Amino acid sequence: MKSRLVETDCQTSSLLCGDIAGTGGTLILADLNDVNTDPLNIALLIMRVTIGLMIMAHGYNHIYGGGKIQGTAGWFASMGMKPGILHAWLASITELGAGAMLVVGLLTPLAAGAVMSVMIVAWITAHRSNGFFIFKPGQGYEYVAFVALTCAGVGTLGAGEWSIDNAMEFPINPGSWLAFLVTVGAGVGGAFSLLAVFYRPDKP
Repeated sequence: MKSRLVETDCQTSSLLCGDIAGTGGTLILADLNDVNTDPLNIALLIMRVTIGLMIMAHGYNHIYGGGKIQGTAGWFASMGMKPGILHAWLASITELGAGAMLVVGLLTPLAAGAVMSVMIVAWITAHRSNGFFIFKPGQGYEYVAFVALTCAGVGTLGAGEWSIDNAMEFPINPGSWLAFLVTVGAGVGGAFSLLAVFYRPDKP
């Protein structure tokens, strides 16, 4: 006999019940209080904090490392992202801001989408023609592709219980199609909108 999952017929909110077809009765399928979500929350915490700190380090390095922001601007311009200084600051601030948001679990689908957008732009402008592996000359797209696709997962799954999103009851449900669409929409849409307006590589 098939059961349809419902919650409204349960006497306590922790019970997940099924409406037994044709009887009007209820069958308790699971008690959600028995589900230990700590391992999932730990995994989500590790994922978002790792990506957040890593991408913040990139943003910091773009501003203060090596040739500082002017050197980053020249690098962006050489790839066709002009004016270089605009995109150097835009990428650096996005990396610092979105990275910090991932660390604390704030607006996670949008933060993950922002990081995803930066990685897609880097994928297309700097790494696409260099093969897959990062150790190839000019660095392949292995790293940026991995970060971009991982961010799609992080944004969709959400920040977990140990986050600002959970504390403020962020309206986008973790693991939902909406979370996926917001994350990927921000990432892919943001990247290709930027490229359409500003990407003007030099002719060979």
